[in-house]
Amino acid sequence: MFLTTENLPDFEIIAGYTAKMIHTDQLTVMHVTVKAGHDLPEHQHPHEQITNIIAGEFEMTVDGVTKVCRAGDVIVIAGNKAHSGRALTDCRIIDVFNPPREDYKAKE
Repeated sequence: MFLTTENLPDFEIIAGYTAKMIHTDQLTVMHVTVKAGHDLPEHQHPHEQITNIIAGEFEMTVDGVTKVCRAGDVIVIAGNKAHSGRALTDCRIIDVFNPPREDYKAKE
């Protein structure tokens, strides 16, 4: 299967966070754009998550540890670990989840 992200529908995760999602049987990949100044409230989920900062500066807190992340930084989040964030600038992020985000599939 070949896809082009520009042809995928936009999905608003929360205010300021818009994603284009690709789901397989084993994972979900999200191309996320975030507007500067928008917060990602603390939450957790059973999915393993790998967050790749593609552009911008994003302050991420995982399990009580906070770091300002920039293009090229990768954050690995184990399932059920509390995490939150804040876009310090406009950002582009790629998130990968295992298993797939069935909760997001249902809302698309």
